[in-house]
Amino acid sequence: MRDDLGVEYLAGPPRRVVSLVPSATETIALAAPWLLVGATDYCDHPIDLAVPRVGGSKYPKLNAVLSCRPDLVVANAEENRKSDVEELRAAGIAVWVSFPKTVPQACDSAAAMLAALGVGEPEWIGRARRLWTRAEPLTRSAVIPIWRKPWMVLGPGTFAGDVLARLGVSNVFDDSATPYPKTTVEDMLARRPDLAVLPDEPYAFTADDGPEALAPLPCCLVSGRHLTWHGPSLVEAHEVLGRQLREATAAR
Repeated sequence: MRDDLGVEYLAGPPRRVVSLVPSATETIALAAPWLLVGATDYCDHPIDLAVPRVGGSKYPKLNAVLSCRPDLVVANAEENRKSDVEELRAAGIAVWVSFPKTVPQACDSAAAMLAALGVGEPEWIGRARRLWTRAEPLTRSAVIPIWRKPWMVLGPGTFAGDVLARLGVSNVFDDSATPYPKTTVEDMLARRPDLAVLPDEPYAFTADDGPEALAPLPCCLVSGRHLTWHGPSLVEAHEVLGRQLREATAAR
């Protein structure tokens, strides 16, 4: 078995898993909760998850990870630093790294990870595959800020961008040279998007923090869990995001 970066996982199914990825934590907690022995401070689904916390996704406390005595750590190529992955492997801990860039890849990635854990494919993966297979025609365009001070937006080749494209929304920064370019309000508005999509993570955009800077552009406030997580939330995300995007566009 190989993770999303092609690294071979030679060991048998693990008995103790630490997850450094919120969406993977939710995936494992629903399919095999007995395996989870640690998670990040940002792993808030399921809401009743009760495992030791090991710090943030970007800056986990590696001593806390090791104190959980895992035989496998689950990480993500974008959310987690390569140096932390290498340090854990140097300590003798196997690390499974995910890196899906599309919704179909996310479904395959989750299934492969669970197979490595010795767990069968849950029903939600098949439902997500069916819901997201057919992409809607691109009838609207959006700018998708992910940070402020400085402003950063989604560029090309991102998982969240694929989610929006499958819901009929193109990204006006798809011609950028990097996946997460820095920009300005003036540049965002100059590209004449139909709306702005503002998730609540990694930057916590709210009704009072974000839309006022982009006025008069219609803004669609969405859950980062629906837009960026590649786990069980994909099932509800299809309906929830689709409805929110339609309502925001109608308000233009």
